[in-house]
Amino acid sequence: MSSTEDILPPGDPAPELLEGRLWVDGCFDFFHHGHAGAVVQARQLGDELYVGVHSDEAIMENKGPTVMTLRERLLATDACRWVTKSIAHAPYVTQLDWISHFGCKYVVHGDDITSDGGGEDCYRFVKAADRFKVVKRTPSISTTDLVGRMLLCTKGHFIKDLERVLAGDDGHGTADERKATGEAMRERVRLYATDETARNPGVDVWFWSDKQAAAKGKTGVFRELFKGKGPKPGQRVVYVDGGFDLFSSGHIAFLRSVTQTEEELARKEGWYSQQAVEERKGKGADYGPVFVVAGVHNDEVINTWKGVNYPIMNIFERGLCVLQCRYIHAIIFGAPFTPTASYLSSLPWGTPDAVYHGPTSFMPHSDDDVYAAPKKMGIFRQIGNHEFGEVNAGTIVQRIMKSRDLYEARQKAKGMKAEIEAAQRRRELLEEEQRKQEEQK
Repeated sequence: MSSTEDILPPGDPAPELLEGRLWVDGCFDFFHHGHAGAVVQARQLGDELYVGVHSDEAIMENKGPTVMTLRERLLATDACRWVTKSIAHAPYVTQLDWISHFGCKYVVHGDDITSDGGGEDCYRFVKAADRFKVVKRTPSISTTDLVGRMLLCTKGHFIKDLERVLAGDDGHGTADERKATGEAMRERVRLYATDETARNPGVDVWFWSDKQAAAKGKTGVFRELFKGKGPKPGQRVVYVDGGFDLFSSGHIAFLRSVTQTEEELARKEGWYSQQAVEERKGKGADYGPVFVVAGVHNDEVINTWKGVNYPIMNIFERGLCVLQCRYIHAIIFGAPFTPTASYLSSLPWGTPDAVYHGPTSFMPHSDDDVYAAPKKMGIFRQIGNHEFGEVNAGTIVQRIMKSRDLYEARQKAKGMKAEIEAAQRRRELLEEEQRKQEEQK
């Protein structure tokens, strides 16, 4: 897996077209679970998946402004578990010579129509050559939907109790409709928790809740949803937590840094020695030295701390974004904001070897040290500043607000009829009210 910014060399001999090497392309703006849904379905159709990422300039010309830069969008596609290789500067209108240069016989895309700036089908050439495959589009989510939530300050996307929703016991509609919705959502979690082949179980998925636990003398209860691969012999189990709202470059760079830090520790301990590698291969296959568990906070917790209409993505959507990331091996829906000693010691994989936290300014500081317990236990580790340390849900919303006129045009072109100026003013008032409340604390 690697990114390249090389433009297709002219006159290069075409390599062999491989049946199992597939191509998908797109903008992948703040890479969300809708993108991941197309990617995982594409990966199921073959053995390798190349992902073409359009340039900022091409997207601006054909669609409108991007929220994330090309570098940030490449970081996101590289981090997706099912992606074999990311290719930068892919043409907005997919070209046969381009995909053939990379040995990809077929292009995969969702069942929606994508047009260029002139209104023509972006996949007309590959369709004419019978080299096009279709997968289902992820319902009820798109970059445009998310931008709309930001502009309109809506809260209707919040989920009160994800476990009940997946069980069909909560949500909108009739009992049968809730059951069908829950089953579809549950199946999507299972799909996103698959390994790099998109065919086998990969990520452990758990719920945690402290509801009614106090009456039973407990601090919380863990319940398993899907069983993944679990930790392998010798791996260190480490824990990270957060809201992971608008899962983007800041989160990804942090998770990658956690993995790299653990790999450096393992290297010093001889993990990568020839003997150690051969021993692991002799027992099946080689694997990395770390098993990363991600705790994802629920919507109510995040909204209590941040206010306005955060999180922009609900816990189901945020969880799917985390699940697709190659740096994650287990996820806990509904993880507490404060990881206490009792919580950490009762994790399904045992007390973690380390609890990592990164540079973040999105969640407000509290007088109480959220990570006091892991610090006292001697397992707290801090990841320092990195290139994308300032990128979070708050800064992404700010990017959109600064280019509001361009995004308004984009939203109106998509058919949104809301009073954008009134919505913007509402957000400004809510943000100001939230700042005043924080100053009074």
